[in-house]
Amino acid sequence: MLEIKGVIFDLDGVITDTAEFHFLAWKQLGEELGIPVSREFNEHLKGISRMESLEKILESGDKASSYTMDEKLELAVRKNGYYRQLIDSIAPKDILPGVEALLQGLRQGGIRTGLASASHNAPFILDKLGLLHYFDVIVDPGKIRSGKPDPEIFQTAAKMLQLSPNTCIGIEDAAAGVEAINSAGMYSVGVGDRIILSHANYVVESLLGLRLQDLG
Repeated sequence: MLEIKGVIFDLDGVITDTAEFHFLAWKQLGEELGIPVSREFNEHLKGISRMESLEKILESGDKASSYTMDEKLELAVRKNGYYRQLIDSIAPKDILPGVEALLQGLRQGGIRTGLASASHNAPFILDKLGLLHYFDVIVDPGKIRSGKPDPEIFQTAAKMLQLSPNTCIGIEDAAAGVEAINSAGMYSVGVGDRIILSHANYVVESLLGLRLQDLG
């Protein structure tokens, strides 16, 4: 039986779905730069950092060398401004099924919780959702050198929780995220498509009805 002392969550696609807002913000920036950003292309931006996403968009428009690093930072800030405007209306109604019940159960069971998201807006979003108080630690992605699928962000969360990785569960909706959890030496739970997330230890369609005693 798996000994569980901590559960570390991703944010987008696990706790709430802000992917549409990211897409609309990138699409708006792309239009201003003369680079089309389609929904299909947006799939390649999921789970990676803001700057990595910007670089992919610029490369797709053959403009990777058209901007200085300072200009790229300004573009990333502009995109984040569009995104913040869109998510300003996010509320508890936008919590995905089963999330709050799971967080309540973890708190009651004395299991520690962490957030390992590439989103710099994670604390803001959790506060808008009314879930911030459920999390013991939130990793600052600005201090992470390597993004997913590198395990660094999950390893950092475990260290902040003062737990060994092999006593932690990681929950992700992206293939790169599951790979990061596995590489960190944690038990991986994938939320979503069973084929895409086939390398997870356990896969569910949603967190609705997920029982920790079923794992291991």
